[in-house]
Amino acid sequence: MSSSLSRSIEKRTETLDTIAAVLPIDRRDELAELLTDQDVETLRHLVNEGMGEDTLRALTSDLAYLQAWSLAATGASLPWPAPEALLLKFVAHHLWQPEQRDIDALHGMPAAVEVTLREQGFLRSSGPHAPDTVRRRIASWSTLTKWRGLTGVFSSPSLKSAIRLAVRGTPRPRKRKSAKAVTGDVLAKLLATCSTDSLRDIRDRAILMVAFASGGRRRSEIAGLCREQLTVEPPITVESGLPLPSLAIHLGRTKTSGSEHDEVVYLTGRPVDALNAWLAAAQIESGSIFRKVDRWGNISERALEPSAVNDIVKQRAALVGLEAGEYSAHGRRSGYLTEAANRGVPLPEAMEQSRHRSIQQASSYYNNATRRTGRAARLLP
Repeated sequence: MSSSLSRSIEKRTETLDTIAAVLPIDRRDELAELLTDQDVETLRHLVNEGMGEDTLRALTSDLAYLQAWSLAATGASLPWPAPEALLLKFVAHHLWQPEQRDIDALHGMPAAVEVTLREQGFLRSSGPHAPDTVRRRIASWSTLTKWRGLTGVFSSPSLKSAIRLAVRGTPRPRKRKSAKAVTGDVLAKLLATCSTDSLRDIRDRAILMVAFASGGRRRSEIAGLCREQLTVEPPITVESGLPLPSLAIHLGRTKTSGSEHDEVVYLTGRPVDALNAWLAAAQIESGSIFRKVDRWGNISERALEPSAVNDIVKQRAALVGLEAGEYSAHGRRSGYLTEAANRGVPLPEAMEQSRHRSIQQASSYYNNATRRTGRAARLLP
């Protein structure tokens, strides 16, 4: 490796380090070699522009994959803007028909390209890609092209037609992010596993209750929650006459809100008690709320990774004999709306807490709950 190339990689590594706090990167050294100087500069620009963390992670992941694929398929980095022929090649390499591959070995992704991507860890599953994954990566490609001040051909009729025909030839059932919703009864089972006074149980209990009660918050929102986002509110008096503790969580900008909008949700009762118990036990007065606890009970200064929030749901599900693969952190989000529908909470009120922007998406949970319990499903009781 030449000294100039080595210095260039070192510079990219340093730049990736500067944005790692906002854009967690697990394969920094590999990315420094894979991405170009302009790629890294574009990522830094997006961070400075305040783009959401989840969007940045997705863009970085897709950019890394696209660069790796281009190097394996063409022997060169991605050209900007990409010619239509390269976009069509990407579709052909990722959306193909297994039965046609049996007839024609050259159909789909070439074996040499597949082997290279698999050895680099970019390709794990076999067979054609999910259409949604291909569409997302092409959308990321288009977004990054625009951020470079260039005009691409992502809306060309040929590309749209190729994707439509390829998807038609590789049908896949749409999968939910979480196969099963974490509704109130499931949540109760998960909470039952957090019964000791260990720091991990206290923390996990708070995570499960806060994430669910705050509207089924996304795992990135829970992992990134800071003490400064909490505001103590006046107690809430209910029918029993006993005042319940109340907290406001200032989410700031979320996945579906504008950059200037501060989203706020509220916690009341048991979730507040669970959160306060964790804050007291962990002695957290500022900074990240939910942190890693090691086997010796030491609490990290850094926030949990979003993936850890997902792992907690799966681990707790396994402990009570549920199929861990059928549950995920996103299941709390769908579970919250499903539970709200089952309990007769009006849709607008539930959406105020979940912060869903799409009435169509949110109402689907309500429609399913109504259909399941309605007379149409009980014609033969």
